[in-house]
Amino acid sequence: MKVLVIGGGGREHAICWALGRSARVTEVVCAPGNAGIAQGARCVAVDVGDLAAMVAVVEAEQPGLTVVGPELPLSLGVVDELTRLGFRVFGPTQAAARLETSKSFAKEFMRLNEIPTAAYAVCTTLEEVREELPRFSVPVVVKADGLAAGKGVVICQTHHHAERAATELFSGVLLGVEETEVVIEEFLDGEEVSFFALCDGRHAVALAAAQDHKRVGEGDTGPNTGGMGAYTGDGLLSAEMSAWLLKNVAQRVVDEMALEGTPFQGILFCGMMMTPQPASRPGTPGMTPRKDGALGNVQPMVLEFNTRFGDPETQAILVRLETDIVELFEAAIDGTADRLEIKMRPGASVCVIAASGGYPGKYVSGREISGLDSVGDPDVVVFHSGTAIKDGEIVTAGGRVLGVTAVSRATSLAPGTASGPGSAGGSPLWDALGKAYGAMAGISFEGMQFRGDIGWRALRDGL
Repeated sequence: MKVLVIGGGGREHAICWALGRSARVTEVVCAPGNAGIAQGARCVAVDVGDLAAMVAVVEAEQPGLTVVGPELPLSLGVVDELTRLGFRVFGPTQAAARLETSKSFAKEFMRLNEIPTAAYAVCTTLEEVREELPRFSVPVVVKADGLAAGKGVVICQTHHHAERAATELFSGVLLGVEETEVVIEEFLDGEEVSFFALCDGRHAVALAAAQDHKRVGEGDTGPNTGGMGAYTGDGLLSAEMSAWLLKNVAQRVVDEMALEGTPFQGILFCGMMMTPQPASRPGTPGMTPRKDGALGNVQPMVLEFNTRFGDPETQAILVRLETDIVELFEAAIDGTADRLEIKMRPGASVCVIAASGGYPGKYVSGREISGLDSVGDPDVVVFHSGTAIKDGEIVTAGGRVLGVTAVSRATSLAPGTASGPGSAGGSPLWDALGKAYGAMAGISFEGMQFRGDIGWRALRDGL
């Protein structure tokens, strides 16, 4: 079948790459795509912020399946319109996507349905912000209600800083658009985990877990970004914790959305904070035991929902996916996710983002990228996030430019063997990191920046 993917970032490149490995796919079309996607798929120009234009592309191409990658088309109702026209589409409806497109809706949904999340207040004016702030200790989190490409969250160390952040969100100074609602939220401490579930409107099925690195600087310093890297691995979550998240978060979302008449079909990204809880509280599942045992007892709390594959987590997840990705998409559409067996390659994988200098602030595009042809390791894939063709050369065309992604061949740490990037017998994550950073060393463009500590928490804890 012909499959059309809407979007043009690293997530969409990974989806196109996975589709290209499917025996059921005869052609992959991507709208609009990028320079990397164009190497394996046919790209068609489109503005993903223009509903009519996207529908026109699908009508012209007549694909057997359409996959919506980014959140913006979901917020515009592209799934609703294409479904109305009789196309098979993977992704949630506009109403179901409110779990991501409106943080105030998501917080109220969680409160009503007893899904664990931080205390919050929704404010529509700066006066309301000033009234609510004294209820919150510092640090306190200020969030844009709408879509913000991962940049709408500000962690504030003082109430004055929080008021200033809210002012900049309401005025449009911070994001370039004026927010009509701002969410003030209790700051949660702990480790973040991205939990992905495949949903078909009735069933939620665990897909994978990953850990993202949002801050631009090493050691988790500097401003938030769309994500500077991510890793996955067999030891990230215990089977018990995965089952708890599936039952108490993902499946509860699916159940309650169905009751509200807005069934959720697609990928549900549950952004979790694993907050420490007193050991005296029995019955709460723990993460996989670490060497120091510090995270033996945690209370999972939802930070946010996304209603599509995450970026860069998707790159790391899909290089480990052994199940045909078309089967995932069709199960979500047909309501058969509960019958699907999802298989992941054992071990670990990692995606390291190469970004433009200045990102997540102002940056310059059009920088020629060198060294892409130097990557020869079959366990490494370079996914393009923001690239274009200029005068026959691949150049930068975004803040996040490349996602150097590697998967391990090692499945465990052999007793008595040394571990380190690329070392024989090393842990799966070390193995994947060695390959990713080895490939990154051969790639360059003016101003290129990347974090050298992706996966540091897992390495610290011996995973």
